[in-house]
Amino acid sequence: MRVELHPEARAEVRAAALWYDERRPGLGDQFVERVNEVLQRLEEAPASYPVWSGTEAGPVATHKAVLDQFPYLVAFEVHPASVLVLAVAHAKRQPLYWLARTSQRPG
Repeated sequence: MRVELHPEARAEVRAAALWYDERRPGLGDQFVERVNEVLQRLEEAPASYPVWSGTEAGPVATHKAVLDQFPYLVAFEVHPASVLVLAVAHAKRQPLYWLARTSQRPG
């Protein structure tokens, strides 16, 4: 299944990678590798991830995947022909800030 990133999710990946690289050179690359691993798994079996509690009532449920090694979650929707990644969000900051992106297609 094709995986698409919401433009703001793409920006979140870039910002986090830069932040990690500032802390330790190469750490940003590791972050991007972990994100890519999750995206690959989403292509193969998106429905195997749990639904984010409280999003079941929306037009499309939001699922979540946890990154290995980093405190980040990937919020995504499963559509008939694709997976839409809504956010790559830090697990401890601004919970659910990305809800406004649900059921929107990137422009």
